Amino acid sequence: MGSLFPLSLLLFLAAAYPGVGCALGRRIKRAQGPKGSPLAPSGTSVPFWVRMNPEFVAVPPGRSVWLNCSNSCPQPQNSSLRTRLRQGKTLRGPGWVYYQLLDVRAWSSHAHCLVTCAGKTRWATTRITAYKPPHSVILEPPVLKGRQYTLRCHVTHVFPVGYLVVTLRLGGRVIYSESLERYTHQDLANVTLTYEFPAGPRDFWQPVICHTRLNLEGLVVRNSSAPVTLMLAWSPAPTALASVSIAALVGILLAVGSVYLCKCLPMKSQA
Repeated sequence: MGSLFPLSLLLFLAAAYPGVGCALGRRIKRAQGPKGSPLAPSGTSVPFWVRMNPEFVAVPPGRSVWLNCSNSCPQPQNSSLRTRLRQGKTLRGPGWVYYQLLDVRAWSSHAHCLVTCAGKTRWATTRITAYKPPHSVILEPPVLKGRQYTLRCHVTHVFPVGYLVVTLRLGGRVIYSESLERYTHQDLANVTLTYEFPAGPRDFWQPVICHTRLNLEGLVVRNSSAPVTLMLAWSPAPTALASVSIAALVGILLAVGSVYLCKCLPMKSQA
């Protein structure tokens, strides 16, 4: 009988004061949490994301760039950018921050955006590349020196030179390739590649092209020169030798002809 007393009291209160029963029901539902899951403790971190836009950017040396860092934290405690590059202006709004980077000259660098929300820090990263493709790639006409042809390729206003590869192709096949990784200066530069090679009969009348390639950690920038045909040229030494040989042959023929005339004329006179 005693166990039924609390139940009857609750039913009586619910009938006499309907708002009390609804309030009790709402309290019970709130205590259960969404979909019946228990409430999270007050010290638990809130799940959120951090994004950088763009995630990769390439700019000419010395230019500035804007990076957007956005997050889904309702009330971020802190937002900052870590990078070796020089920072400029900062613009903030609800859930986003714009960061300006000035005078980008390092060929490869990173910017990390860190956001702290409910005691937990997350971050996102943007990779910045400063580069300039060649202004021009010019291949001079081949020059014959002795028995070898000299090829000279000019690459102008390129950066970074240390990641440049210059390749010479003759008729579709590679005859020479050189990487300029030894060049470490952080400035625009002009490059001239000179190569000498002995050409065989199959090389004549074939197109020669100078190709350039910038390898920037996944970003590949290619350029090439106009094709130049490898012409068949005569060396001065063989030409002079041929002239001497022809002159000697003419002299021999003249001598033989004079002897023949000397022998034939007396015989005709006697007859």
